[in-house]
Amino acid sequence: MHTSDSIVIIPTYNERENIENIIRAVFALEHGFHILVIEDGSPDGTAEIVRRLQREEFADRLFMVERRGKLGLGTAYIAGFRWALEHDYEYIFEMDADFSHNPKDLPRLYKACAEEGADVSIGSRYVSGVNVVNWPMGRVLMSYFASKYVRIITGLPIHDTTAGFVCYRRRVLQTINLDSIRFKGYAFQIEMKFTAYKCGAQVKEVPVIFINRELGTSKMNSSIFGEAVFGVIRLKWDSWFKKYPKING
Repeated sequence: MHTSDSIVIIPTYNERENIENIIRAVFALEHGFHILVIEDGSPDGTAEIVRRLQREEFADRLFMVERRGKLGLGTAYIAGFRWALEHDYEYIFEMDADFSHNPKDLPRLYKACAEEGADVSIGSRYVSGVNVVNWPMGRVLMSYFASKYVRIITGLPIHDTTAGFVCYRRRVLQTINLDSIRFKGYAFQIEMKFTAYKCGAQVKEVPVIFINRELGTSKMNSSIFGEAVFGVIRLKWDSWFKKYPKING
């Protein structure tokens, strides 16, 4: 049985063009990461590809949770976090299936937590300028200033507050009340970082280059940004009346 201290959670919906390649790219890394796919009932056969890879090659380190339909990015990650905690992983990663996050950066996020003392490491597009490739300028500006806005409203000392390329140490996810995480869309990323920070997590941003997907269809839309804009105000307001548990260890 192949063992690992690290698992990469990859939510999927209609990612048949990418899923096998991203799985093989992660497993080609020297560290020996495991992968957990959270599959939301893709009609394009994504789950069948994962099952084939489990049968043929990766039964001991490729896992999948199948859900009935699109239930939201946030709930996918929460399901993944619970699974990873139940199976005793120490380092728990979020990563997209579409290669916008380079698998070769996973060891750098791991090192930030395992060797450099961070509780949360973030693959950051904006900690060293703007490192985004193949996005329309309007979308780059919207994303960049959304993160600026979140920093101003919440006081989070993080440049890329909406980043979806993250490593959490086990103790962070054990401390956060996952049932209390409200947002289901991309504002989930903001809420998780804000909550971890309020719980006393040490956060480190690792500069990465974000490359827009080449295959498949983006799940981003304007309502996602609307949730983030109004959601962070509620997040900050609630924080004035809420007591956050502190991370031990």
